[in-house]
Amino acid sequence: MTAIGILMLKTRFPRPPGDIGNPATWPFPVRYAVVEPATVARVVNPEPPFDLLVEPFTAAAEELVAAGCAAITTSCGFLVLLQAALAARLPVPVATSSLLQVPLLQAALGPGRRVGIISIHAERLSRRHLAAAGVAADTPVVGTEGGRELTRVILADAPELDTAAAEADVLAAGEALIDKAPEVAAVVLECTNMAPYAAALAAHIGRPVYDIVDLVNWLHAGLAPRRWG
Repeated sequence: MTAIGILMLKTRFPRPPGDIGNPATWPFPVRYAVVEPATVARVVNPEPPFDLLVEPFTAAAEELVAAGCAAITTSCGFLVLLQAALAARLPVPVATSSLLQVPLLQAALGPGRRVGIISIHAERLSRRHLAAAGVAADTPVVGTEGGRELTRVILADAPELDTAAAEADVLAAGEALIDKAPEVAAVVLECTNMAPYAAALAAHIGRPVYDIVDLVNWLHAGLAPRRWG
């Protein structure tokens, strides 16, 4: 089966089922490569050290391609800033961030309805990040930084995670997003570590929710051979 290559930040926080870093999440083969300079502090940043990151990410991606991976993704939505550079340097499709889904979903919605974004830290998700994904600067964005668990664990790279508390943070952020922008008709989760809670969020707010797992499954679908009849 066709494999997807996943470029990972250097982290130690837990990755429950549904997380991009848990191999059980995927119904197809994946290969992982940890990019050593890519710490959470460097990447989840409005002004990341691009020059420090682009070469290690490129080298790791090239190794995954050489090992047979037919497409490349990453483990952090903030890495959308590397989208253009990696796509230009690699011979396979690259989808660095779930934020790449926002323009497509916005085109699918009727007048007066919008896509909203939930991030691990709304204040650190800059206009540069949105622009790199082709997302309008006035797109509604909220974060989970006001919660007690998910953002704290991810940003501190803590070794333990209370998944029930993390889910509660995501649900609260969903409520805040709808309160802020009632016209939001679909939600994209910037943070790859929110994917385990996407189904609960969709049920809670009554709107479709899309995450990195959806994007990578879509990416893989086009790579796999299909037979009809």
